Parts: sequence; structure tokens; C-alpha cells
Amino acid sequence: MSTQIQDTEPASSLDCPVVDGKRRVQHVPPRSADVGGIPVNRVLPSRHRRLIGAWCFLDHAGPSVFKGDARGLRVGPHPHIGLQTFTWMIEGEVLHRDSLGNQQVIRPGQVNLMTAGRGISHTEESVPGETRLHAAQLWIALPDADRRTDPRFDHYPTLPTWETQGADITLLIGEFAGRRAPTLAFSELVGLDLASREASDVELPLRRDFEYGVLSLEGEIGIEGEAFAPNELAYLGRGRDAVTLSLPAGGRAILIGGEPLGEEILIWWNFVGHGKAEIAEAQRDWEAGAERFGHIPDDDGEPLMPPPLPWKA
Repeated sequence: MSTQIQDTEPASSLDCPVVDGKRRVQHVPPRSADVGGIPVNRVLPSRHRRLIGAWCFLDHAGPSVFKGDARGLRVGPHPHIGLQTFTWMIEGEVLHRDSLGNQQVIRPGQVNLMTAGRGISHTEESVPGETRLHAAQLWIALPDADRRTDPRFDHYPTLPTWETQGADITLLIGEFAGRRAPTLAFSELVGLDLASREASDVELPLRRDFEYGVLSLEGEIGIEGEAFAPNELAYLGRGRDAVTLSLPAGGRAILIGGEPLGEEILIWWNFVGHGKAEIAEAQRDWEAGAERFGHIPDDDGEPLMPPPLPWKA
């Protein structure tokens, strides 16, 4: 999805403070944004937290219901570099088109993963007649060594799922509880979706070398005696062996984590880079219609254009 971000804040501490022998949980509030005509709640990046592992962006879209003449989501042609876009669909259907010629409808329970690498462009729109949308849209920063990799698109219609402690769990990426998702990753990552049919406490084992965050998508969740409202991110930091999530009946949460990236990245508009010159080059190429970003077949929409760079290129 398209966004407009300037993120040059210094990196935050990877470790939550320990108070009276107990590691605290950081509250990261959301901010509202609009993406393709859909209201979203954005928690990454923010001044409170820039990265969780290589996860550098997290929007929660919906749940939205389109009424009357509302056409749903429509994000016109736009470019990406240096990242993977990761879409987890909970409700509704969205059509992805990209400059490699891929066309893929994503449906509930599926993941779309687009690796931008050195450059790709794409569109996203609700399928005709669709009246609902509920999804999590994330970006994964590519490590410096992989940032110019060949662009590609992968669709994952089937992911590992199981039930435990009253919750249905889907492994979106990485390894967890002896299971491995097929999802392509360039760094050590994990992502879980947890949905509860009834109120339940779910204990999850964690890796001490990973940092983690939990976002409530539906219902208020509890973590170590603290309440987190929907769309409020709980940053757990590193150094934990486990965490217990208290989910309400009908609750839903997403857990993301990963090995700290250990690299400074810059996010501007739809670009993720390791320096201003790299970002400026990509912006000039997109504005000039360079072949680098290709052309999206069967789409005649007006390309989205970035605002002027906030620094002298």
C-alpha cells in the first residue's frame, strides 16, 4: 500500500526497562491515516518505536464496510525499493497487480508478499462487489546485502494453523512451536495471528535474542496485568522466554518479532533505503518514468507521485 512517511528518528532502545525485577511492556499508541480511501491505524514507524526486528511498518486496515457507492480500497500505481510488502488478509478480497505482470486476488487467511528489491511498482484494489476489508499491512526492511535483489512476488494461500489454549493460531512467517511457514524471508523473523473464540490466556514461548511486539486487532488484550486497547502496540523488547496474552471472546491479535536488524534505515514515502542518496535516486527515477519500475499491465490509473524530498538531494 502507499504511504507517506519521513522517518529519520534515532533508533529506540531494544530492551524494555526492568522495574522491581519485572521487565515492563512499552505502550505504542496508533495514529490515524488514510490509504486508498480506507482509514487505517498505524503503529510502525513512530517516534516511540521504529523497528521490531526487520519489521519497519505496520498498518491495521479496518474492519471497514463499504456502503452505497463506496468503491472500497483503491491504491494507484506506486513504487517500492528496499523492502518486502506483507499483506495478511482477515476479511474481504483485494486484487494485486505489479510491474512483473503478476495479478493475484488475496483472500482471508492468505498472505501476499512482494519483494521490491531494486525496484517494483504495483496497485491494490478491492475486487468488484466487495463490501468489506480487514487486513494487516506490514513492510519488512531488506538487509543491506539484499536491498538490490531482484524483485519478485509470492502468494501463500496455505499457512500452518493449529489450536492451543483456546486460540486458533496461524504462523505467517518464520518458525514457531516446531512449525515453519513457507514465507520468504531475508532475515530472522516471526509472525503469528491469534484468534480466540472464547476468553483465554495463551502462553507463547519466545526467543531471548528476538525483540517482539503485539498488536490487538479486535478486542482489548491483557499482557502481564496491563490492558492494551485495539490498535495499541505492546512492545516487549528482547530477553523474554515467554509471554502470556489474555484474549477476550472474539479477540484477535498479531505478534511480530525478529532478530534486531542492526542497520540504520531510512523510510521516505514508499521507499526504504540505507541512505538519502539511495532514496533520492529512486524518487528521481519514478518521477521520470524510468524503466527501473516497469509498467503495470491492464492498469491505466494515474501514477501516485511523492512529495518533494525534505532534504537537499
